[in-house]
Amino acid sequence: MNNPSAKPVCVVTGSSSGIGAATALLFAQQGHNVVINYVKKAEPAQNMAEQCREAGADVLVVQGDVADDAQCRALADAVRHRWGRADVLVNNAGISTKFADIKDLDALSEHDFEATYRVNVIGAYQMSRALAPLLKAGPLSAIVNISSLAGRMGAGSSIAYACSKGALNTLTLALARSLAPQVRVNAILPGMIDGDWMRNGLGPEVFEQRRQRWESRALLNAVMSVQDVARTAHWLATGATKSTGQLIDIEAGFVLG
Repeated sequence: MNNPSAKPVCVVTGSSSGIGAATALLFAQQGHNVVINYVKKAEPAQNMAEQCREAGADVLVVQGDVADDAQCRALADAVRHRWGRADVLVNNAGISTKFADIKDLDALSEHDFEATYRVNVIGAYQMSRALAPLLKAGPLSAIVNISSLAGRMGAGSSIAYACSKGALNTLTLALARSLAPQVRVNAILPGMIDGDWMRNGLGPEVFEQRRQRWESRALLNAVMSVQDVARTAHWLATGATKSTGQLIDIEAGFVLG
């Protein structure tokens, strides 16, 4: 094992693009060393790693599927050997096997539910468990789970996705109890995000229709960006030192609207 890093270390799962990439880059810019994690495509992960290095971070790129417990433990071991510490875990990795109309009960199979839960819920649990010893050893450690407003509203890309995010919210509360007082655990529940994941899943035309509907109802007349989520994750990890077990909505006043 190397000597413990003087800089804090942030592990972000699913961080080669989208919310995860924006979060890893922000932590790098704010003085953390970072882990870029991906499952299939190495090139975007390496490109993201280079941006983080340019921001001054030491970067570890790890291929690994959080749905596989052995791969979660291997990632934690790699962090231990590289830096000897972990201060922040952002459980961002998440999937929706398909975009399916909530009213179409035949759209999803048991495989869709199992695959979605395996990453969105079990993966977050396994990754938290794997890194818990390192996190507990730190002075101000935190886990931030990237959930979704879908988990409150029973909406979103599919019923399976919404249910998995509801379960992730409950996991956040349970982990906050389990890991206190050494590790704080909170979750972010974004509303509609203007990003490639939703645009590609819905198709450009449907995405634009939904974006306009969201903005017309939201009190702030806005949808969210990946940077909005990243900034909240950084605050929960480094600034909200007396907050744990919190589910933080970021939805531009959509619910009140």
